[in-house]
Amino acid sequence: MDDRFPPEIFLYYTNLPLKDRVYTIRDVEVGVGIDGQAGEIAVTLVELTNPVSEKKPHRERGFKVERFRELEPAVEVEEEIEEEMAV
Repeated sequence: MDDRFPPEIFLYYTNLPLKDRVYTIRDVEVGVGIDGQAGEIAVTLVELTNPVSEKKPHRERGFKVERFRELEPAVEVEEEIEEEMAV
């Protein structure tokens, strides 16, 4: 998790993700960067809520998906779930 944000981020966000914490993705959509340019993939998180954008369609502000990484044991967890469902 990259938790280094520019100081001006606090003009738009009330809650920011922190390094060494686990977050769950709530939604994935095309986002708008802090520079106002659309096109980056953004995620909102179950554990955090933030203000909505002033521009239509007034979505909650998300975070660049590149800031996060998948949990390393994700494959092991999927295998365990498949084994449990097979029983």
